[in-house]
Amino acid sequence: MKITFLLTWADAMGGTERAVFTQAAYLAARHEVEILSVFRTTAERFFAVDAGVAVRYLVDETGPVPRPVRASALDDDTCRALAASPSRLIDARWEKAFSRLSDLELERALRDLDADVLVSTSPALMAVTTTLPPPRVLTVHQEHRPSQIRGGTGEPLFRFAPRLDALVVLTERTREWFAESLTGCAPRLEVIVNAVPAGFRPRSSLAARSVTMARRLVPDKQVDHAIRAFAQVAEVHPDWELRIFGDGPQLPRLRRLVAALGLHDQVLLLGPTPHMAEEWAKSSVALLTSRDGEAFPLVLTEAFAAGVPAVAYDCQTGPAEIITHGEDGFLVAQDDVDGLAAALLKLIGDEELRRAFGAAALRASARYDIDTVMADWDRLYEDLRDGRDDPARLDALADRVATWTLRTGGSGFAPAVPPPAARPRGAPADRENRLRGGDLVRFGGRLCRQADDLMPADVTRANLEFVADALDGAGVPYTLLRDRAVRHRAVVLPAHRAAAIAALTAAADGRAVYAEPLRPGGHALPGTLLAEIEDAHDIAGLRVFRPVVTSSRTLSYGPGYGCDVEFWTDDEDGENLVPLRRTLLGDTVPKAVMAPGRVRVGDREHPSVAALDRTLVTDIAFPIDAVYTWVDGDDPAWRARRDAAFRDLGRPPVEAAGSDARFRSRDELRYSLRSLEMFAPWLRTIHIVTDRQTPPWLDTADPRIRIVDHRDIFGDRGRLPTFNSHAIESQLHHIDGLSEHFLYFNDDVFLGAPVTPQHFFRSNGTSLYFQSPTAVPLTDVGDGDDFNFSAGKNNRALIEEAFGRTLTHAFLHAPAALRRDVLADIAGRYPAEVARTAASQVRALTDIAIPSSLHHYHGYFTGRAEAGTIRCAYVNVGDASQHPRLTQILTQRQYEVFCLNDTHHGDLPADEQGQVVFAFLEGYFPVPGRHEKGSARNRAAHP
Repeated sequence: MKITFLLTWADAMGGTERAVFTQAAYLAARHEVEILSVFRTTAERFFAVDAGVAVRYLVDETGPVPRPVRASALDDDTCRALAASPSRLIDARWEKAFSRLSDLELERALRDLDADVLVSTSPALMAVTTTLPPPRVLTVHQEHRPSQIRGGTGEPLFRFAPRLDALVVLTERTREWFAESLTGCAPRLEVIVNAVPAGFRPRSSLAARSVTMARRLVPDKQVDHAIRAFAQVAEVHPDWELRIFGDGPQLPRLRRLVAALGLHDQVLLLGPTPHMAEEWAKSSVALLTSRDGEAFPLVLTEAFAAGVPAVAYDCQTGPAEIITHGEDGFLVAQDDVDGLAAALLKLIGDEELRRAFGAAALRASARYDIDTVMADWDRLYEDLRDGRDDPARLDALADRVATWTLRTGGSGFAPAVPPPAARPRGAPADRENRLRGGDLVRFGGRLCRQADDLMPADVTRANLEFVADALDGAGVPYTLLRDRAVRHRAVVLPAHRAAAIAALTAAADGRAVYAEPLRPGGHALPGTLLAEIEDAHDIAGLRVFRPVVTSSRTLSYGPGYGCDVEFWTDDEDGENLVPLRRTLLGDTVPKAVMAPGRVRVGDREHPSVAALDRTLVTDIAFPIDAVYTWVDGDDPAWRARRDAAFRDLGRPPVEAAGSDARFRSRDELRYSLRSLEMFAPWLRTIHIVTDRQTPPWLDTADPRIRIVDHRDIFGDRGRLPTFNSHAIESQLHHIDGLSEHFLYFNDDVFLGAPVTPQHFFRSNGTSLYFQSPTAVPLTDVGDGDDFNFSAGKNNRALIEEAFGRTLTHAFLHAPAALRRDVLADIAGRYPAEVARTAASQVRALTDIAIPSSLHHYHGYFTGRAEAGTIRCAYVNVGDASQHPRLTQILTQRQYEVFCLNDTHHGDLPADEQGQVVFAFLEGYFPVPGRHEKGSARNRAAHP
């Protein structure tokens, strides 16, 4: 069998390159093996290669001009120009190194590749291995990094993975994540760990006074944490040293840090070495301080092969798959430098413990024996070869691609699931296996209840109910603390701490309830089953939660929607209580103000603090409504009115003023309303302003929903029918019954995470605005202006005349926090401009933009508005290159607001845009709201 490994740089020093050379050398004894490297960057490779493995390069970058390695008649100017041109095969977001020159050489090498198996080693390379080679070539992708936290470099995984014959990952958690993300579109998924290279490996005597780490000196490896932790070790053990092998851009900074801490003789920056096996044998402890995740760190398996125990951050992936905490090493909470130091001191100061851990590490290393690991690779390649000529192979591949294209709209968007949680260690995993069954499903590394009708408030209330039932049942007093966070806070006083932990763990026995231990300040440690929690002096609280996931697997509720049980302590004087984190009453709470009160959550009253019944200075006590402007551009009656209006105006529609893109409805309103129910249930009334239309799915019997017709707000002002959003927006303050303070939404704006009234208003009524980095050009209004810019320029003229200030920027596509009195002032102060805008039936260069811009500037200069901040994302769904951002938004759910704008500058057909928008919105908001006819929540609200 001929096997070709494709690398970006075969001469680089890295874990991927090392793993590939190890595999290739082993396979070469039985197969024809070659390594194909896109680039040559140095005269000599960092890693030696087995004589039986052929290595060839495509583009030579060692000279002054990048050139093809093959014999070529191309002159230097042509090569230079091609190398400077961006790649059309591999997006720069995936990997910046590629160019048109590398494209041409890759195409030439892969179009008629003579290999049985082609193995890609990065998502960027997978983009070409799945599209360029002949169909007879089997494609396998080795994923050498934690895929679930890759970010932009992982985009090709979603676009091209269904085209693979097999996808091989390093951990079961990553395999589960792919299975959950790709569902039935996944290729064959396998877990095969990295092998320790063959050959003699010396053992450590564990007598050397040396802590060793081998890392690329880049920010995410956090080598500075290792140095700071070792500074604490050096104070106790000045005869020990920290040896750091590696190179990278952080080297100067790390040298300065070593100097600043006075550790010249104890922290040694030794540069890279290809002989780490010998260096591990000179070590007594291995150290790993990565920030986000390691797929499967070879440095740990090689240290274990030398019998060296390890200390590592328990980052999202990697160390916990190798280290058994308390047996062959210690896992320390992410970014806990003091914890690193404590773990090192424990191993350094106890020789017997260190030797016991070292012996356990050596035994564990047998799992990574090269014969064992490579047998799995041999078996995979042979299985794939045996089925290569079966017509069902290509049929199945075509079906996967077709189904995936339908789900994703053929773009870079994919409805991916969130990254998995840190896995439980040891016994909890066994306990989880016994809990499977019933309505429990495995998702994100946890056992979850599956439900399709729960909003965040339902989940947080259920987690509070579990805690309250457990504590009440055991007679443990608690206090429910009013707070503005999503999670509820249950406070337990010092005398009842042990009883509370016992009650909670007992109540969780036999149930899929999890907890994350909390430290002072509210920092959460990796969680486990609540029943497995043991009382410990460093536990300052527990974040209790029962995970929930929808059947779509695109929405899950985890610790972010749990209930915090906080164990407060007494201060030194015994007069005050010290909270776990800041409260509405301050950083400390006098015992004298802890007089009991009651608070209702749902249908249940809980003990609370009477002092929090008062209206505090920062509380928002006024009602806040929401207003939408909406149109169904597919409604024939509405389209007839629009076309008649344009005929009466005697001109065809201006593209940006009258194009279908501006009025197209993809049920965005349905999902935007879901977002309000999920993340802003505190809103009072939702007013939907429209032109004689009502969505057929909307239950207008819902008391929170009001349909407001244009005729109800225009009166004798303006000109109807109108198809100008600027005109409609100029009349919003005339909505009957509208609250003085309200949020204005376009239907393409969505809440993406829980928000509070304080995101939009101050408690004194001041509204907050969110300025955009987008500038309004400092030029006069011109015929070529987009209407949003011309309106901004017209606003500028009004502000300059009224206040002598020049506006330069627009505002984010986010909910606009508005005040009716400011809108009324604008109508009174600028009557001609408001009247002209209201009378314009389509967008015009003379319009002003009131709620999206003029309100904020006028309110600011009259003391009723000020700048705020909000996490906001914007995606033009008509631009296919922006679709991969949708995957990031869906997976990470880090934005409080996002906008899916459909501009007239789009380059995709409307039906394809519609597929993408529907897939994304249904993935982000899969739970139908109470406003939707026939939904479970609608039936429950209106039985």
